[in-house]
Amino acid sequence: MNTATHSLTSAMHVHYELRFESLFNPGRGLAFPCDAGGRVEMDSLSEAALRNYLYARAVVGREFATPAVVLS
Repeated sequence: MNTATHSLTSAMHVHYELRFESLFNPGRGLAFPCDAGGRVEMDSLSEAALRNYLYARAVVGREFATPAVVLS
């Protein structure tokens, strides 16, 4: 990557979400801000969002599909 391309990429703010789609209610689910690798900064979540995130992770395959990283 040349310097100009790197500068342009750095200037762009790319935002990702980790989405947990409901297995039973199409179009419903939970989404949390993450990095390109799907890592959620749990310390930055509100208490309610943290509870929802931990719950969603715990019920993957039962209530939510495997999460996907998507551009937001």
